[in-house]
Amino acid sequence: MDQFAKERDRLLERTARLVGLVGIGVTAICLSLPGVSSPDILIVTLVLCGLTAGALWKIGTSRSLVWVVPGALTGLGALVVAQIPSSDATAEAVATSLVPLAGAGIAAFALVLTNSLARLGVAGLLLAASAILTETAVPGDQPLSSQTATVLLGWALIVTLAYWLNASVPKAARKIFSIGRAHRAERLASETEAQRRQSARLLHDTVLATLTLLAHSGVGVSPDALRHQAGDDARLLRQLRLGGAPVPQSSEHYNLEPVEESALGHTLESVKQRFGRMGLEVSWHGTGQVLLPSDVLDAFLLALAECLENVRRHSGVTDAHVTITDDDTTVRAMVTDAGVGFNLDDIDSARLGFKDSVVGRLHEVGGRARLFSSPGSGTTVVLEVPR
Repeated sequence: MDQFAKERDRLLERTARLVGLVGIGVTAICLSLPGVSSPDILIVTLVLCGLTAGALWKIGTSRSLVWVVPGALTGLGALVVAQIPSSDATAEAVATSLVPLAGAGIAAFALVLTNSLARLGVAGLLLAASAILTETAVPGDQPLSSQTATVLLGWALIVTLAYWLNASVPKAARKIFSIGRAHRAERLASETEAQRRQSARLLHDTVLATLTLLAHSGVGVSPDALRHQAGDDARLLRQLRLGGAPVPQSSEHYNLEPVEESALGHTLESVKQRFGRMGLEVSWHGTGQVLLPSDVLDAFLLALAECLENVRRHSGVTDAHVTITDDDTTVRAMVTDAGVGFNLDDIDSARLGFKDSVVGRLHEVGGRARLFSSPGSGTTVVLEVPR
């Protein structure tokens, strides 16, 4: 709120400078027209107008209200000097020339005098003085001349503008704060949900996979491979218990320090070795090395590992093929097996393995996954991520 108040005051001060300088400039031009004012009176009036303009300029740049009183007094002095002496022939022209000075040049000070009752009192005195001096410059005895009415209108518009800015800025600030709080709450909820999904994927890809092997007595996996995988899971769970937020670095290792950019060729071998220990022979084809950002690489490798895990568990074969290709915008991996296949319509939409660990992961980094399979014809999964 303090910052908004400072910006509001700065806006008022700069607006006062602009409005005041325009009003003073118009008066100076009008009084300088031939025959309107005598040369000696014109010089003194222009000097006083210049001092008023200087005070307005200082208010708009230095933000100091010390210049309000001397600036307003010199402006009122200009109103007095400009009309004394004045002949009947030029009195009307002088009075009309003083309207911009009284209704804008001096009224501009009201923009910075609406924040307190004391300042409003000063603004009221300036208004009264400006109106009276303008009326005295108008020849005749009419109770309210058009020149004075114009001055009062200028003051009314300027005071209304100042009041509106003072009242509306705090309301806008409160609305912005309210929107900010709602945004922060929504972001926190989104981050919590993202963390929940990440934790679910993490457990699915590590601990639940190991427990599944144990439930089947480790069939098809050597005791050494099973011990190695269980050790990795134990280290991961210890990190979680100590409050860490593991970031996947490859298909089987998690650490707490993500890298900015990793080479795909440096990590595919670890995927191959892991599944080789577990009895699935993986044949690699295509691109040997591709650079990907760390978060994209993590999602890509973990989705690829989940696809190979599904081959190991469900295909009924002991080998799979992975083809890596890339172009200027996309890196692709095609995982194929010649296993039993399945009917896509028979997949339970609530199953976490493919929907979240593959499709969900890739979607979060701008990628996608496509699945092709039919009973007796094997399965093909195409994974795509942006470079």
